[in-house]
Amino acid sequence: MQALPLAEVYKLLEPGPVVLLTTADRGQMNLMTLSWHMMVEFEPPLLACVVSSSDYSFTALRANRECVIGIPAVELAAKVVQAGNTSGRNADKFALVGLTPLPAKQVAAPLISECFANLECKVVDSRLVNKYNLFVLEVIEAWIDPSQKNPKTLHHQGYGRFVIDGDTIELASRMR
Repeated sequence: MQALPLAEVYKLLEPGPVVLLTTADRGQMNLMTLSWHMMVEFEPPLLACVVSSSDYSFTALRANRECVIGIPAVELAAKVVQAGNTSGRNADKFALVGLTPLPAKQVAAPLISECFANLECKVVDSRLVNKYNLFVLEVIEAWIDPSQKNPKTLHHQGYGRFVIDGDTIELASRMR
């Protein structure tokens, strides 16, 4: 074994897949690239995500307590990275990166047309936001694009390096 710098531990545990988080605040839509998230519960579906307080999306998520999580396939990799390298403070990131917002059913934040899945979410627990920027979200509506068959997702390994989903195997499991 060899020592690993603690600042690189995240690269080992990065949960993936990389997703796009959308928000809406006072009529302005925004999107950001996000990979620090995890499932918390099956039913109702709960997930947690960390959104830095320095990110433009943080203010809208905190104020409006809702968002959409769009799950892009590998074909959107360049747009996902461009969205992550650009601030929405002074730009329409949807137009800039070439993604199409669609109206959601239950939240003001938009769905992303090009993503193979979109999850409309409400913040249900913000007790760890001040300390860790961690939001717990409940998925209240879920959408999938049936025309995108077997999409491959991106998984961030840090510093512009990504892994793409590989082969699928099936093993006996008691989980649903």
